[in-house]
Amino acid sequence: MPLSTANKIRLSWAAVGAAALGLLLLLAPVLMPFLVALTLGYALHPAVDRLHRWRVPRALGAALALALLCGALLAVGSLIVAVLQRTLPQLQQQVPVLLGRVGQWLGAHAAQLGWSGGFDLDALRQALTRMLAGDPQRWAVQLLSSARSGGGVLLNWTANLLLIPVVTFYLLLDWDALMQRSFALVPLPRRDALRDLLLECDALLARYLRGQLLVMLVLAVFYSVGLALAGFQLALPIGVFTGLAVCVPFVGFGVGLLLALLAGALQFQSLYALGAVAVVYGIGQVVESSWLTPRLLGHHIGLHPLLVIFLLLAFGSLFGFIGVLLALPAGALLLVLARHALAWYRSSALFLGS
Repeated sequence: MPLSTANKIRLSWAAVGAAALGLLLLLAPVLMPFLVALTLGYALHPAVDRLHRWRVPRALGAALALALLCGALLAVGSLIVAVLQRTLPQLQQQVPVLLGRVGQWLGAHAAQLGWSGGFDLDALRQALTRMLAGDPQRWAVQLLSSARSGGGVLLNWTANLLLIPVVTFYLLLDWDALMQRSFALVPLPRRDALRDLLLECDALLARYLRGQLLVMLVLAVFYSVGLALAGFQLALPIGVFTGLAVCVPFVGFGVGLLLALLAGALQFQSLYALGAVAVVYGIGQVVESSWLTPRLLGHHIGLHPLLVIFLLLAFGSLFGFIGVLLALPAGALLLVLARHALAWYRSSALFLGS
């Protein structure tokens, strides 16, 4: 039975889509910096457009936007360095003591239960002592030695770090012209439908980005104040890091929680640290899930936890750590596409049986 013209057109577009997906999977490592640059360009071009309306040259506005972004990333990096600088010396001094106390506690309780085997943590204590011994200079030498053995990976990361801001800068310079040229390639009968789809995606992403930034700022303030009231010396860097890291679901919160537990255990060396972290982070998680996220992001943007895990694994496998950061915005776009695809399917002859 010969295919109709409409079905031939659909099959042609399906073949184009399959070829594009295959090309994406094949060139994922090469496309990663361009995908990141496109995401940054989308997020920064409203600020550059506003600066341009204020008679700021577009090149200068793009450079200022990138400089502010790099400054924010360096500030986050400095927070991590501050935590490590304060925590690592304490680890070197107190981990052997903590393990000795744990061994004594386990041995005492084992004796009460009638087990005379005892617990010997000397091997673990010695291994951790050797691992933590030394100074940052020795660790830097070891890191450089590892980098030389994996020079290809290091070179790839360095090239990407240099390429991303350059590509983002040129995208910001010609953003409007590039969007118009790309839209001009769309077949005329499909332009209205595509324009509506793009407007919906743009509204959803804008709402997501604004809401996510507000959630991050509110949680950064909350965790910093909460840990400070609990008496944590590293309240500010750990609290700010945890608030900013919530943009990566599960992973960011988990890393922040682990840092808080580690800092509390080294500072207080008692169960008070566990209780304080449980209260602060428990309240923060409840406030985020029950009030902040629904109010600032909206229920219709929320993704099922299983879908979030799948997106994190899929994008992480395709694009590495950067893919993990882009998983949720991509998931928000997939929601829009899925809704339109479902509406098209329900109105199609395949679903109606006509």
